[in-house]
Amino acid sequence: MEPTFDAPALEGTLVRLEPLEHHHAADLAEAGAQNRDSYGFTVVPGPDEVAAYIDRHHALRAAGRLVPYAQVSRASGRAVGCTAFWDPRWTDWTAPPALYAVEIGWTWLAASAQGTGLNAEAKLLLFRHAFERFGVARVDLKTDARNARSRAAIAATGATLEGVLRQSARSWVPGEEGHLRDAAVFSIVAEEWPERRKALEARVATYAARSTAP
Repeated sequence: MEPTFDAPALEGTLVRLEPLEHHHAADLAEAGAQNRDSYGFTVVPGPDEVAAYIDRHHALRAAGRLVPYAQVSRASGRAVGCTAFWDPRWTDWTAPPALYAVEIGWTWLAASAQGTGLNAEAKLLLFRHAFERFGVARVDLKTDARNARSRAAIAATGATLEGVLRQSARSWVPGEEGHLRDAAVFSIVAEEWPERRKALEARVATYAARSTAP
C-alpha cells in the first residue's frame, strides 16, 4: 500500500501556499474573472466554475493523485491562483514504497499577480518541499508545447527542457475538445537542486526587494 500523498501549507515572503479549500472560492472567482488573455493553454475556472473546480481537485486529492494549493498573496491576504503537486510516482522495489518523483502542475495566477514574483516563490517552495521533505529524485513540469509564456516561466526556474512528448495529453485549448496536445517536458533532479535553489532564492529576493521599495 502506498503511503499518504499529502503536504502542509508552505510559507514564503510573497506567497503562502494553502491547501485548496472552498473558503478560497470567492477570491479565486475574482482572480479568474480578471483579464484571461494569458489562459489560452491553461485550465482556469470562470467565476461560476470555481466550486466544481475545487470539488474535482478534492476528488483527486482523496484518490492520492494530487495535492492542490491556493496561492495566497501575502500582501493582500487573498487567494490569487492555484498550483499543485501531481502525479506521484512510488518505488515498487522498496518496503514501504517511497516517493521518488512528482510533478508540479495545475498552475495559474490572476493577471494582476503575474510578473510579481509569486510564481517564482511558489515554485521555490514546491521544489524545496519535494526535494527536502518528500526526498524525491526528480520533479517535472509539463506544458502545452505551443505555450511559449509557460515554457519561458518554467525555464526561468532552472528546469531543463527534456523534449516534447507528441500527442501525449489532453488539450485544454478552446475548440480542441477531444484532441491531444504535444507536451514540453522539463525537470530538475536532486543533484541539481542545491544550485537551482540558490538561483531561485536570488530571484525571489529581487522580487521581494521591489515589493518593499518606496
